[in-house]
Amino acid sequence: MLVVRTCSEMQVWRASLGHATRVAFVPTMGYLHEGHLTLLREARRRGDRLVLSIFVNPTQFGPNEDLARYPRDEAGDLAKASECGVDVAFCPTDPRELYPHGTNTWVEVQALDRHLCGASRPGHFRGVCTVVAKLWGLVRPDVALFGEKDFQQLAILRRMHADLFLGGEVVGMPIVREPDGLAMSSRNANLSPEARAQALAISRWLAAVRQRFAAGEREATALLGDPAAALAPGRVDYASLVDADDLQPVAEVTRPALCAVAAFFGGVRLIDNTVLRP
Repeated sequence: MLVVRTCSEMQVWRASLGHATRVAFVPTMGYLHEGHLTLLREARRRGDRLVLSIFVNPTQFGPNEDLARYPRDEAGDLAKASECGVDVAFCPTDPRELYPHGTNTWVEVQALDRHLCGASRPGHFRGVCTVVAKLWGLVRPDVALFGEKDFQQLAILRRMHADLFLGGEVVGMPIVREPDGLAMSSRNANLSPEARAQALAISRWLAAVRQRFAAGEREATALLGDPAAALAPGRVDYASLVDADDLQPVAEVTRPALCAVAAFFGGVRLIDNTVLRP
């Protein structure tokens, strides 16, 4: 496995490939867990060459968010990547590699960011789109894989990909969960044992929403119930029902809808979702 640190090295490697070589790509912020490894294994199956990026992107964090606390373990990540058959790991160690002095170009998808994480984390998706667009230009993948736990992110990146004619394909992969139901996340490492146990309220609440839906309920308020009570002692950021395509709030489920939640447990913000399909 080749580890590259600079954009120029990445470009040189990409240019060395023949036109018939199919490149698969999995962009991450590192601290790889089984969810990431599932993406890598599927990407390995879909491409002749597999590229992983590890970069904790500062522009998608707000001023009071957890950039400094975001878990990091590059050595462990690279060992896992090698086991998954990664050919190239792009691991810039200095943010200035992707954001050199004078950088003043941003990529922003409007409308899809009005609610959910877009509402509670202003500028977050501008940072996500900008770094993914940069990485796409460097790697020029034929296929890139993303997890559906970040459903809004995936929807926004699909829109950006289509609008900018980036080429290749964006593929979403199902949420990977711990045996007890907690959605896998790098941020889970920051949970205390007590907060980790409390966070199971998220998957229990989503299961209750699915049960009400399966029983025939379609009205949003009745489906959501009382999220604050259901997720206590967690602090709810949002618990919403939106259209699965345009991510706008719905009062009644008549077509596929996304039930999405973000909540804080022990100061750690976790997200999860489920799609309700009539």
